[in-house]
Amino acid sequence: MDPTTEAASDTGPTDREVVAYLIGREPMGQFSVVLRRHDGSPVVLENGPLLDDGRPMPTRYWLADRQLNKWIGRLESEQGVKRAEREIPPEALAATHDAYEQGRGALLPPGHQGPAPSGGVGGTRTGVKCLHAHYANYLVDDSDVVGAWVHERLQEKGAAFDPSEPGILSRWNDR
Repeated sequence: MDPTTEAASDTGPTDREVVAYLIGREPMGQFSVVLRRHDGSPVVLENGPLLDDGRPMPTRYWLADRQLNKWIGRLESEQGVKRAEREIPPEALAATHDAYEQGRGALLPPGHQGPAPSGGVGGTRTGVKCLHAHYANYLVDDSDVVGAWVHERLQEKGAAFDPSEPGILSRWNDR
């Protein structure tokens, strides 16, 4: 059975079980689900800045939804990363990376002395590394310029995400 079709409850799967199913492995750190589909399925996770073993986690917002990951993978296979880097002003991209790094850094425990995550979205300081990470960030904080660019590309294909609209995640898949 696909655990994403059940809401977490006393008899259903926990968020951790559903997320493990969606990402294909056990999560390596603490997270919370910050955006869900209308049926309760996790779409975006917010990761803690450190993994359970103390290593830095560069990705604050993780796109867990398989359909969105598939669609964005298609954009990446169509040279989407290069297109986004060409079309988005470098200063706007730098501001997105800076805001992401500051937000993630604010989650570190007070007085943290060990290794800490660095860089912006996806751990990079310049350019675009991962459209998935930018889109997850955009869905939580709509100021991510790359995520907004991805959203526009998805809208062009009739596949933009709307968590309140039932069935939205089947449109582009049917093409």
